Amino acid sequence: FRYYLSLPPIIRAYGTACLAVTTVCSLQLLHPAYIALIYEDVFYRLQVWRLFTSFFFLGKFSINFGIRLLMIARYGVQLEQATFDRRTADFLWMMIFGGLTLLVLSAIPFLWNPFLGISLVFMLLYVWSREFPNAQINMYGLVTFKAFYLPWTMLALDVIFGSPILPDLLGIIAGHLYYFLTVLHPLSTGRTYLKTPRWVQKLVRRYRIGAPAQVNSRAAAQPEQQPGTGTAFRGRSYRLSD
Repeated sequence: FRYYLSLPPIIRAYGTACLAVTTVCSLQLLHPAYIALIYEDVFYRLQVWRLFTSFFFLGKFSINFGIRLLMIARYGVQLEQATFDRRTADFLWMMIFGGLTLLVLSAIPFLWNPFLGISLVFMLLYVWSREFPNAQINMYGLVTFKAFYLPWTMLALDVIFGSPILPDLLGIIAGHLYYFLTVLHPLSTGRTYLKTPRWVQKLVRRYRIGAPAQVNSRAAAQPEQQPGTGTAFRGRSYRLSD
């Protein structure tokens, strides 16, 4: 229980929701069809909840479900605690942006997927792999490789074991789009187009979600070493060389 309370707020809430919804569906207390992303039901029957509930189902109890939950607990937690330390609003916006991107992608007929939970987890995994590209990953004690290749390795394993790869691909696309707009493009052009909206920052402050943002007086007094860079990718530009 102490470990659970020590988890950062956004990932703790998302992981709990995924576990709760998946458990309810696995126990047949709720049929997954009632929470699936079906745009006809959303627009013609006003079942708006489907836009949200589709992100909380990770499949019925199985080894794959356990792996996805562990990915949230490890990579999502490390992202929120390290890369987004004291930047809860930025992390929440990343999750919201990822969700919106996946909803748009799923509106394309050949990319439609009824459940986007696995895709959102893969987005977290992809962003983590770009933030910690040189971390060493030991896969089942058989092979060791850099974290940069982890999303593609997990996708390859899904292909080998016959799992659908569309959810993985959607998550990788959403993760790369976020990373491109907040890191790669601003670094090359000096312009940041994707910033955390004020309403997200106000929401976090109002409900006191996470630790308050830390103000670095030395950083405030001195200019950035990378001219033209935005706060969305401060201190992360060195990773582009990997």
